Amino acid sequence: MRIYLPATSTLLRTLGDTGRIGPAPLTAFAVTPGLREWYVDDEAEELEYAASMEAARASLRLLDGDPSAARRRVVVSLDAPEASVTIRDDLDRGVVSLDTEVSRAQIAAFHIDDAEAERTVAAAAGVIDRADIGDEDAQQAVDDAEGFELSWYDPSELELLLVDVGGE
Repeated sequence: MRIYLPATSTLLRTLGDTGRIGPAPLTAFAVTPGLREWYVDDEAEELEYAASMEAARASLRLLDGDPSAARRRVVVSLDAPEASVTIRDDLDRGVVSLDTEVSRAQIAAFHIDDAEAERTVAAAAGVIDRADIGDEDAQQAVDDAEGFELSWYDPSELELLLVDVGGE
């Protein structure tokens, strides 16, 4: 099952050091019944994109709590056995709980903001909680950050990616 794990550059550094992301359980996003119901388009690719954007929004929440991380949204896409995934649409659309830690071999790709998004992402991370409860100005800041597309990186590019975000 394709899973989208919200992350930060700090988590990428840990992955580079240990080869793992954990401990379990990990909160992530996937195409779930709740996401299918909410999202109007039935195309698999569009649904996967919607799940990844939910993870990117969750990455803003992680950034808000991690002042040492680069101000870039990070999403790790990976393949997990369905038996290790629990659907948690009761928490929010597309939410899943991954019951195992993630090995580097499971990772399909990294998705991360480019450097030019940092100022906008930093502003959004600082107000994401207010946006979640309906503050229109805060939502505008989050929308501005979501206007930046995440760049795609192959798993073999982790070390180069860490240099790019100041992780090594």
